[in-house]
Amino acid sequence: MKKIFQIYLVFLCAVVLQHNVMAQGCIAVRPMSSVIGNVNNPNQIMHPGQWQVSLGYRYLHSFRHYLGSEEQTQRIEQGTQVINDTHNFDLGVSYAVSSRLSLALNLPVSTNDRSSLYEHYGNSLTANPDQKRFHTYSKGIGDLRLTATYWLLDPMKHSKGNIAIGLGVKAPTGDFNVLDQFHRLDADKKDYTVLKAVDQSIQLGDGGWGGSIEVQGYRQVFTKTSLYFNGFYLFSPKVKNESTGFSVPDQFAARVGLAYALIPKHGFAVSLGGRIEGLPSIDAFGSSDGGRRPGYIISVEPGVTWSGIKNTFALTVPIALVRNRTPTWTSTGMKPGDAAFADYLISATVSHRF
Repeated sequence: MKKIFQIYLVFLCAVVLQHNVMAQGCIAVRPMSSVIGNVNNPNQIMHPGQWQVSLGYRYLHSFRHYLGSEEQTQRIEQGTQVINDTHNFDLGVSYAVSSRLSLALNLPVSTNDRSSLYEHYGNSLTANPDQKRFHTYSKGIGDLRLTATYWLLDPMKHSKGNIAIGLGVKAPTGDFNVLDQFHRLDADKKDYTVLKAVDQSIQLGDGGWGGSIEVQGYRQVFTKTSLYFNGFYLFSPKVKNESTGFSVPDQFAARVGLAYALIPKHGFAVSLGGRIEGLPSIDAFGSSDGGRRPGYIISVEPGVTWSGIKNTFALTVPIALVRNRTPTWTSTGMKPGDAAFADYLISATVSHRF
């Protein structure tokens, strides 16, 4: 059982940081998908020369506005809330250089629908007497990521605990200046449209190169139960995009939880953990100028996984407990603002190893 559970944890930690640039509501952060491997299949450990392909899916529907950590309930009551619907697919390819070193390439593809009043006619009854809501859209590839991960101990030999570190590069392959039509009313109350950049939360990329540092690990605490953790911080040296004025911000996320081999014989496992993800008000290096919506989300994250010999499927549903829209940095001081968040999100991943 010791060997079996170690295999499970190695796979859990090895693929758990399948993150990509997309929005958590109006705050553009990189989400993390969770995959838990088969606890009784030794082939789940990637051997030198092995490949793995994966497809991740993530859906969120954001609509609850927060100013700081306080919900602005009047936005829903008045019907002026901003609604984002995002479908994101993450295409991944991994290669095991050795039992300890692996390389991963990930490319997100997303489709986004954003509706609001304030971006078009406005929220007020004076400017928008019929309270009309309009939509803007974006779809396409996001920013490509290349990550190298190295286990400090040989995962084939260490069953009770291990830690891996990773270094990654994010390339600006996603369109950071997606345009769409925004509705206006002229002096005669006739509708017309103007072509503008869509909101930063549905832009496909941020327009800058980035470098990430990552850590992940596990520690067995009982026969079929173990503690897992992982996290990353993305450093973005570029300040902002001149074409849109949007900032190119740092991003962060972390997870910790317990994994349990529920039915090892049939490859079923469950996990329960907590996660935090967000975007800081002030970057680690350089200027924090430009338009951004900083904030963070703390969630409880239940998950379930089925694993076969070469295939794995995982489903997690992080449920938001705390949503906080933190103040934005400006040259004259910190400025408060609001942002819309989701109640939960759905994340699923399927992978195949060969």
